Amino acid sequence: MTDNQDDNLAGLALDTLAIRAGHHRTHEGEHSEPIFTTSSYVFESAAQAAARFGGSEPGNVYSRYTNPTVRLFEERIAALEGAEDGIATASGMAAILSTCMALLEAGDKVVCSRSVFGTTTVLFTKYMQKFGIEVVMVPLTNLDAWRDAVCEKTKLLFVETPSNPLCDVADIAALAEIAHSKDALLVVDNCFCSPALQKPLALGADLVVHSATKYLDGQGRCLGGAVVGPAEPIDLIRGFIRSCGPSMSPFNAWVFAKGLETLRLRMEAHSKSALELALWLQANPAVEKVFYAGLPEHPGHALAAKQQSAFGGVLSFRVKGGQAEAWKVIDSTKFLSITANLGDAKTTICHPATTTHGRLSDQEKVEAGITQNLIRVAVGLEDIDDIKADLARGLGA
Repeated sequence: MTDNQDDNLAGLALDTLAIRAGHHRTHEGEHSEPIFTTSSYVFESAAQAAARFGGSEPGNVYSRYTNPTVRLFEERIAALEGAEDGIATASGMAAILSTCMALLEAGDKVVCSRSVFGTTTVLFTKYMQKFGIEVVMVPLTNLDAWRDAVCEKTKLLFVETPSNPLCDVADIAALAEIAHSKDALLVVDNCFCSPALQKPLALGADLVVHSATKYLDGQGRCLGGAVVGPAEPIDLIRGFIRSCGPSMSPFNAWVFAKGLETLRLRMEAHSKSALELALWLQANPAVEKVFYAGLPEHPGHALAAKQQSAFGGVLSFRVKGGQAEAWKVIDSTKFLSITANLGDAKTTICHPATTTHGRLSDQEKVEAGITQNLIRVAVGLEDIDDIKADLARGLGA
């Protein structure tokens, strides 16, 4: 691999890109990716400074929007998703916000699935509408509802698949066709699958957003987000980030870039253990229903098997009873982490109705299927028998 490696990466597999893409070696000849902890850069002359600031000469200007370590992560995640370009943000929510602020204006319309992360719902229904953007929430799997909701004012369709926390599966290709029939963009939140399991752009999506905080990191260390897709919309989003500042730090970018090196291996391990846990929960008499697309009876199983290479590491289940019974299961665990984060090597468990989706109204929770007896588990990399035994404490086994 040469220092100028871009031409050598064409046609390489995901595992190779995850390790090699984006690293442009410096004059020091380093083998591991460096962290550029600098806020600014020194120019050779006033003329060069003017050219950099004006955009007529490429190069670093200010680390709010140009930093070599951040660029490394951007190029690497774009390569894994098969995208022309990518932009990093301070968090996953910053990625969604930046996309909306850069590409929408007052009078535009967004169609969004009801089955999305609770804070995504709040962003669209409270803050985007505050700025004159109309938002319509529709059932994720009801294609007719999506078709009925789009119109000439629709500029963006937003979907999360598999969804949080019920693992509903959207038909990305069909939604892309609906979006493009009105010259709108389809934006897919690929957080649960990552590019190791699902490639939305290859299925017709226009942009992919990530909470890098989750599986791209893989160990729950840093906050970050990313948007990838064609160069033109990414440039618009980059302009918003340059002016408004929801930027990723160089250290976090380095952590995410290193996390990508083991992404596929981790995602396969998460998926294998999650399926085994889902089957085990199904057989438990204290469990009312399990939500995991890897189960053959899940309504999205066939579609997930078609557009994903595995089913991911997140599942949810309803216990018999209500909030008290759900909390009992959660509080009875000894080593599972009671936290709303996911994508970690450590298994996490939470009660969506009072955490991740706690800011939704009661009606919004009903529409999204967020019941008081619902528990979400993001299966980590611990021994699966130990995970089962910890959950069994509160399930009466």
